[in-house]
Amino acid sequence: MRLVPRWVLLSSGCAPVVLVGGWTGAALFEGPSYDPVTQTISVLGSYGAPGFWVMTLAFVALGVCHLLTAWGLRAAATAGRVALAGGGLAALAVAVLPAPSSGGSLRHGAVTVVGFTLLAVWPVLAVNGGCAAPWALRLAPSLAATALMAAGGAWFLVAMSRHGDAGVVERVVTAAQSLWPLVVAASCFRHSPRSDGTAVRRRPR
Repeated sequence: MRLVPRWVLLSSGCAPVVLVGGWTGAALFEGPSYDPVTQTISVLGSYGAPGFWVMTLAFVALGVCHLLTAWGLRAAATAGRVALAGGGLAALAVAVLPAPSSGGSLRHGAVTVVGFTLLAVWPVLAVNGGCAAPWALRLAPSLAATALMAAGGAWFLVAMSRHGDAGVVERVVTAAQSLWPLVVAASCFRHSPRSDGTAVRRRPR
């Protein structure tokens, strides 16, 4: 019996695809006036932006992907699955509460921060078992993933305050956050429980 159903690989694999595809497609509608190096993804999804609908659909699809993955990732600890699902709900909320065409938005900013935080901490909250657990659900890799995402968040804040390469930093961090569920799902899929309760790595035939 597999630790996760096969469709979890699809839902988790689609997450980075729809995110990167969304900001790429929205930027094409925006044209040369948009600078992906210094401007954030929220600009693409703001009210009145030419690619608003593309980025909005991408956020909705991303949220659905995270919700489905959290539901099917039964090998992970419950706290981690709840946090991942919360990150999915935050992505849906970002689609409902886009940034204004000019100025800031407290609601949009708050939802974004909550979503980032949940997706940063879910790896360590999902830890479930010791050496017999799938690799991505062990403590060391999970701590490393959370630490790197937290460092990326701090890097993004510094870039924003200095009006630097905030767009690049945000894309690196959000891409990593959308990719980690796939890493966990693939790690779980390559393991199967033995009758004695331990786990073995699935070998390709």
